[in-house]
Amino acid sequence: MKIGILKVDSVLPEFRNSHGDYPQMLAHILQLNSFEHEEKLRFKTFDVEAGDYPSHIDEFDGYIIPGSRKSVYDGDHWIEALKKFVIALDTKKKKLVGVCFGHQLIAEVLGGKTEGCDRGWGVGVHKTQIKKSPWFTQNNPKVFSLAVSHRDQVSILPQRAELIGSNKFCPHSMFSIEKHIFSMQGHPEFSVQYAIDLVNARREILGESTYNKALESFSISTDRNAVAAWIVEFFLS
Repeated sequence: MKIGILKVDSVLPEFRNSHGDYPQMLAHILQLNSFEHEEKLRFKTFDVEAGDYPSHIDEFDGYIIPGSRKSVYDGDHWIEALKKFVIALDTKKKKLVGVCFGHQLIAEVLGGKTEGCDRGWGVGVHKTQIKKSPWFTQNNPKVFSLAVSHRDQVSILPQRAELIGSNKFCPHSMFSIEKHIFSMQGHPEFSVQYAIDLVNARREILGESTYNKALESFSISTDRNAVAAWIVEFFLS
């Protein structure tokens, strides 16, 4: 199965040698958790910030939109172009996974609402309650934990969306639409060390209270492999 990763940001240069860039992080964690499946996922990255897209939407079986430091409402030309591409993907019922910025953009485009969180930054490791698990046949807990890093969040779900995961800080943490969209606020592609490095880089922006709470939260084990396995199962279902 061919998956297009729609790149919307880059890892800071000082971290790239240690952690790679976001498409590589995603491809690595998904390939690591696809060994039980006969069909394998193959990835190609498209830099949509630079206007790079597949020559035809059907060239790939599914797509992933990862995280970005930008906001979905910033109005940049490339963001508006990506919104149109999401509408086309939804119309064709193409498999689509959204992570962080991708999650927020999908919700905004398909009738929901994304806006700045009045509680400030969500950082560190957050636990999320599973409300509904439509296709997870393995590793199906009642609660999962992922690294998060966001100021915006989905405040209103699209009308067609079904809520999968929720927590107090981010009530709309994970949702699906029919059988072709799976979207989440958390970052299964983030290793704990990368999440810590990112928090340290943003210490001044976060403020000491938020920064210290984030560092404390890293004592919680993440379920990034389980969530990655859900994404693989979603693509192959």
